[in-house]
Amino acid sequence: MSRILRANIIDLTGVFLVVVALFFISFSSGFALPSSFPASLLNLNTIFISILIEALPFVLIGVLIAGVIQIFVTEEHIGRFIPKNRLLAVLMSCVVGALFPACECGIVPIIRRLVTKGVPIYAAIGFMLTGPLINPIVIASTYMAFGNDVNIASLRMGVGFVIAVLVAFAVSCLFKGHQFKTSNPSGHSHPKANNEAFTNRIWSMLTHSIDEFFDMAKYLIMGAFLAAFVQTYLPANNLLEAGNNPVSSLLVMMGLAYVLSLCSEADAFIGASFSSIFPTSSILGFLIFGPMIDLKNTLMMLSVFRFKFVMSVLGLVASFVFIIIMLLQGFL
Repeated sequence: MSRILRANIIDLTGVFLVVVALFFISFSSGFALPSSFPASLLNLNTIFISILIEALPFVLIGVLIAGVIQIFVTEEHIGRFIPKNRLLAVLMSCVVGALFPACECGIVPIIRRLVTKGVPIYAAIGFMLTGPLINPIVIASTYMAFGNDVNIASLRMGVGFVIAVLVAFAVSCLFKGHQFKTSNPSGHSHPKANNEAFTNRIWSMLTHSIDEFFDMAKYLIMGAFLAAFVQTYLPANNLLEAGNNPVSSLLVMMGLAYVLSLCSEADAFIGASFSSIFPTSSILGFLIFGPMIDLKNTLMMLSVFRFKFVMSVLGLVASFVFIIIMLLQGFL
């Protein structure tokens, strides 16, 4: 049995055991158990499953796209597509991300594959930040969530794009190279498929997507569990009480966006529910920061990229979101 197959069986067994455990916890009320589970544990379980159900479809889409990139996109294609100029490369990656309907749940495998194909790390980060934030689906959901308010949707798109460009350009100045933890970031090797029959290339794409899924799924599960744990045992009411001025309210909403780990296609409806409590600037911070990077996304990035790099990206995103929204606060 090959090493890759053994690794996949181990991962699949782990996921299966988690699902079985969650099944018994979820439906424990239907069994004659000697003791009942605490309400907080059941609440944690509900939130955990909700996050997984919300995120897994987008992870599957992401790994399929990563498989297509691996098999059908060559280094030569990337070389012709990416401008040599650093600023132009950043701008182009942000524009492409803005047009690409990706969720932050599935963006990490896509950018990992792009970087292995020769996309500069700063261009990949630009794509990662704008893809889940200002793609057409997210802007449409934002428009509807805030009662057909063009202003909020436009601010999310415009301010988010500027922040993404600034962060990606800062990354280009601070980091060189691919920033992977290992020289073989996927953990698997695949033969060149360019000269194979089309059906064989499709099979190679699916095989690669499966490998990618098992690489990412375990980190998604850990991130979803941590996000559910924080939501269960650190009630949002405690954070709301701390947001009694413009600075603290922005920090609170950014913190909520990070730990709630909501899908970017749905976070606008949650953000809109806070609009009667927090000012527009804080709501905007929630809508921009969460899709760019959140708790589960951070863990997935840490599985691929170096710790220093991931923490730097997190710090840059948080700093630029906070500073720019504070500067704009008087105009909102």
